[in-house]
Amino acid sequence: MPRSLRVQPDCIDKVKLALRRNGFPSQRLLARDVGYALGTISNFMTGKPVDYATFDELCRKLGLNLQEISTFNLDSAPSLAKSPAGTDALDSGVAIDTSPIYPNGAVPLGSPFYLKRVPFETKIDREIRKPGALIRIKAPREMGKTSLLLRTLDAAKRLGYHTIHLNLEQVDEAILSDLNQFLRWICANAARQLHLEPRLNEYWDEDLGSKISCTSYFQDYLLQQISKPLVLALDEVNQVFEQPQVARDFLSLLRSWYEEAKTLPLWQKLRTIVVHSTEIYVPLQLNQSPFNVGLPIQLHSFSEPEVLELARRYGLDWDGAQEARQLIEMVGGHPALINIALYHLSREQLSLEQLRETSPTATGIYSHHLQRHWAILEKQPELAGALNAVLSATVPIELAPILAYKLSSLGLIERLGDKVIPGCELYQRAFRTHIPLV
Repeated sequence: MPRSLRVQPDCIDKVKLALRRNGFPSQRLLARDVGYALGTISNFMTGKPVDYATFDELCRKLGLNLQEISTFNLDSAPSLAKSPAGTDALDSGVAIDTSPIYPNGAVPLGSPFYLKRVPFETKIDREIRKPGALIRIKAPREMGKTSLLLRTLDAAKRLGYHTIHLNLEQVDEAILSDLNQFLRWICANAARQLHLEPRLNEYWDEDLGSKISCTSYFQDYLLQQISKPLVLALDEVNQVFEQPQVARDFLSLLRSWYEEAKTLPLWQKLRTIVVHSTEIYVPLQLNQSPFNVGLPIQLHSFSEPEVLELARRYGLDWDGAQEARQLIEMVGGHPALINIALYHLSREQLSLEQLRETSPTATGIYSHHLQRHWAILEKQPELAGALNAVLSATVPIELAPILAYKLSSLGLIERLGDKVIPGCELYQRAFRTHIPLV
């Protein structure tokens, strides 16, 4: 797949017509609407190279068919990228290997291997524009939460909003277990990302307490310093669930900020995104919980059509849906595991049959993924016993809430109301047979 595309010369008039037909009398207005530089729009409109992700978005915006107007057939085009000198390889004619990199962590912005999460992105885009909005994104680990969050923050920046992205996995345990230190950590990092002086001691008052001090810091300092909306994204909030008292105070604080926005214009600048892996198990009063207000987003596994589309992007020529169904049966449509499988299949390192046969073993492509889970289970025998009970059962069963929470956060089980079932065939085969993965 090419890194860059350009409009065919004989399609430029068609693109210009689409611009006017979609209500954009000028390129400048289109640039303002999508948040791109005017020069980028000009390159697209005049048939000069534009990176793949931008080209694709502009085609969607103008109702154009990418394959019909682009210079390359996406199924057979050579992979091209920018040359070391910074000139576009499309102009130099030098082909550079841009085959897929091994999928690990969040999918980078602009990657052709990111599947748009429909309809969630549309809902989030609409919600983030609302004063005082609160958005909750929930899914087990490696389901694409952070990839979605990166695109949400990128879209917010294009709107001219300020953004703060805090990953609670980066907080030291000693800080996370102390509410005062934790709230100071949040404030200090928020100021740093807004390029402001910390000035924590000016707003911190031990007599008033850390929650009021933190609120004062946001209200009287951070929000006062900015004229445009601020998106505060809190990733891996489930980390704080392990500290019940801190979790109760912190989550009730977030809820109070949401309520403040209903009456105070200053707080309406704030839009909060809470990202977490599982349901919270810390008891909260209804009027203190941020998990029963705002827009809930529950990410799901990849569907059969989504797996087929991703396989196409990896260059796999799957005639029908049989291969996609087999892969979904194996890993349950888990986005990270699907991507790893397609990466190996696209490099012709093994067949789908070989993948299914070896994937639960210590030499399979998921060995590191399974080793990580295996290490956790070995350290927590009660958790391992609960998983074994789920894998051995022939019907959905109930688990203690804390055990269900932990196994669900790992993605090892799937919830069906108050009961649970195994997450997928991979885990059932790997852990029921107790294969030594280390």
